[in-house]
Amino acid sequence: MPGRTLPTFTLAQVGSHNSKKSCYVTLGRNVYDVTDFVDSHPGGADLVLEYAGKDIADILKDESSHPHSEAAYEVLDDSLVGFIASDDDEELSSSANGNGAAKSSGYERLDAKGNVVHPRTGMACEEDLSKDTDAVDDYKTHKFLDLNKPLLLQVWFGGFSKEFYLDQVHRPRHYKGGESAPIFGNFLEPLSKTAWWMIPLIWFPPVFYGLYLSSFGLPRSGVFLFWLVGIAIWTLIEYVMHRFLFHLDEWLPDNRAGLTLHFLLHGIHHYLPMDKYRLVMPPTLFIVLAIPFWKLAHFVFAFNWFVATAIFCGGITGYIIYDLTHYFLHHKNLPLWYPELKKYHLQHHFLDYENGFGVSSRFWDTIFGTEIVAGSKTK
Repeated sequence: MPGRTLPTFTLAQVGSHNSKKSCYVTLGRNVYDVTDFVDSHPGGADLVLEYAGKDIADILKDESSHPHSEAAYEVLDDSLVGFIASDDDEELSSSANGNGAAKSSGYERLDAKGNVVHPRTGMACEEDLSKDTDAVDDYKTHKFLDLNKPLLLQVWFGGFSKEFYLDQVHRPRHYKGGESAPIFGNFLEPLSKTAWWMIPLIWFPPVFYGLYLSSFGLPRSGVFLFWLVGIAIWTLIEYVMHRFLFHLDEWLPDNRAGLTLHFLLHGIHHYLPMDKYRLVMPPTLFIVLAIPFWKLAHFVFAFNWFVATAIFCGGITGYIIYDLTHYFLHHKNLPLWYPELKKYHLQHHFLDYENGFGVSSRFWDTIFGTEIVAGSKTK
């Protein structure tokens, strides 16, 4: 599956790596190959081999027996080779330690200190989202894109297979303080960047004007009602576009034209999800999408121009709410229901990009069975 890159092991398979020649240990669901570290262990190789093929949660917590330094945890982080298979969850929770503290299923991947960690990126907490990617090291390691050069032409001329492209584009990077990596590298560059505050500034005046026009043919209550209908319709449009246009991964043509278009529409956002200026839709792109929706609204609701206009204005309002919500979920901490919505959307980026397509709400994910549920089995 494209959503996972490291292999899974059964407990029996891990247990078979119990010698000096091949020494695996587990912590929660994480599997580590510490073979190269056996002879380097400060307490001697025998102490490591005592836990070969077993879970090490107890010994790591037992400071009176053997205190472990930061370096020990770093060794583990560097030695991650896979995860315990989901089918072994119950056995893992009972065998790891007496109180089941090491139980971890579904999306709960733990680092050496017990923090939930994303298996594709090693990100374990929100603070990790602000850690800059070493562009030189990243390019040398993955042979994908050089963050310091225009990205779009690299995708076009890269000769990447669809499988490799999707694997890499869904491994989030972080560019120099969350700023924007070059995508065009020419005069088109400014058109790809939009500050969040431009969305209400540009689109609310046309919405107000459209509602004003609608009031000539509808009572105020009617304008308000059809405006709300438009917002409701937008929530479905948001879901459908995100799932079937922006995440056209399975049906994406395996050629450079298809990959480049995917990258331009949405791939760059998953590649650089904390880019402050590519979190909302550029006005030029939205105009291209808004025109056919204007025509569609007036075709579907042709019986009344004023109704169609009020509904269209509601749709644009829904879009504004969506774009602002998207920005705030990445860069702000808001009250009320937003913390859970933020957690849900970041799970879409850093855990399961094949589900969780709702941004302003998870309603349609629930309806269509694409909701990200904490503790559910990964694919």
